[in-house]
Amino acid sequence: MAASIMIQGTMSGVGKSLLCAALCRIFREDGLRVMPFKSQNMALNSFVTRDGLEMGRAQAVQAMAAGVDPDVRMNPILLKPCSDTGSQVIVNGEVRGQMPAAEYFRLKPSLIPDVLAAYRSLEEQADVIVLEGAGSPAEINLRKRDIVNMGLAELVDAPVLLVGDIDRGGVFAQLYGTTELLEPWEKARIQGLILNKFRGDVEILRPGLSMLEEKTGVPVLGVVPWIQTELDEEDSLAPALGQVRAHKPLDVAVIRLPRISNFTDFAPLEDHPLLGVRYVDRPSLLGRPDLLILPGTKSTLDDLLWLRGTGLEPALLRLADSGTPLLGICGGYQMLGRTLADPENTEGGGPRTLRGLGLLPVDTVFEPQKRRLQVRGTLLAQPFAGCPAEGYEIHTGRTAVEGTPFCRLEDGATDGCTKGNVWGTYLHGLFDSGEVVSALADCLCAARGLDPGAFTPQDHKARQEKEFARLAAHVRSSLDMEAIYRLLERKRS
Repeated sequence: MAASIMIQGTMSGVGKSLLCAALCRIFREDGLRVMPFKSQNMALNSFVTRDGLEMGRAQAVQAMAAGVDPDVRMNPILLKPCSDTGSQVIVNGEVRGQMPAAEYFRLKPSLIPDVLAAYRSLEEQADVIVLEGAGSPAEINLRKRDIVNMGLAELVDAPVLLVGDIDRGGVFAQLYGTTELLEPWEKARIQGLILNKFRGDVEILRPGLSMLEEKTGVPVLGVVPWIQTELDEEDSLAPALGQVRAHKPLDVAVIRLPRISNFTDFAPLEDHPLLGVRYVDRPSLLGRPDLLILPGTKSTLDDLLWLRGTGLEPALLRLADSGTPLLGICGGYQMLGRTLADPENTEGGGPRTLRGLGLLPVDTVFEPQKRRLQVRGTLLAQPFAGCPAEGYEIHTGRTAVEGTPFCRLEDGATDGCTKGNVWGTYLHGLFDSGEVVSALADCLCAARGLDPGAFTPQDHKARQEKEFARLAAHVRSSLDMEAIYRLLERKRS
């Protein structure tokens, strides 16, 4: 039987996902077969596995840290919010349906067999499983039917490390308050406390750490200093989405749609020394960028209406008409077309047909069946013509194209559309190739009369490997790994 360790947090955004990735890489470096696991994830950034199934990107990143292929068993339940009160529910990589929160709350107990089947299957292939919780285990209204925090820890008998975010302030209250709100059996699961994102001299914390241990009865197993990584972010709490100004020679403006998804597509652009990526949600912030991007979204039709309501639509049209390059990816590509029809109410909001931005000669019809697959091909559109394309599709719309395709896939099919300075594609992960990023940077530099120099963007996967190693070394030096290994041995025995 595999040993296990679970990371839970005092709230969302305390760094659980990153710490799990670090532990996955540490255990891998120590020669163990390790797998990540999160029973239920809520995120709009998802990943498509080799077998065409959908899972949370955080567990995909953790799998890469562990040196294994992302597998949908690592995240058997994925919730993709489609409104303020409901989500698309994905079980074992397949869409189960759109549900309001109350309906899903009633459904949760029936999904326990799916969760346990996925976990037990991974146990057969691993020495260690690193589990990630969600939000806080002390959410009183959610504890009754919990399947992701203490409820899951109890089901699989996992020791828990509780993480607090000191950068937000009040970390002692976070950790103490969380433990005090738990039932005795839940509190007994917590075997260690971790203070994350610390800036300063750890010696100043010592009195507080001692008092925390005394009051909770739980040892502090580490204080992890702040670290800025270049690993993919998971959700709307990502710091990158707050970037509203570009501080590099070339200005790339990404429209921050209300339900933006898979914005990790743009991480490789952010790494380029000439490309400043910023996120814009109103016309006054738009300016005159060198490149405009309409990203993916979980709710294309509603976000198109939002685009109109904010006044961004006419601003985008003016910039495109003046020659500013405009790229649409997935839902953003659909918006660039002539019409978007949802006759079967796939997106919610009732059957409807909306006018698109009219910049590409394409028409999209939404259907219940989601298209999910990894693809390879060759880009056809200038300035990328001839560049290899590798990425994944994840969308429900079917788009009829009358114009020039953006890409030719290995199977002979085509993807996307291009017309002048406007490009549209369904390919997520387009910029993971350094060759594609170089072609884009060269094009934008030429338009501005800049010399791109001899810089060659690092391959995204190579950069990611370096970041995993750096993160693992940082966390290893900050945690009491001997104590953590003792917890693993206790589980094995």
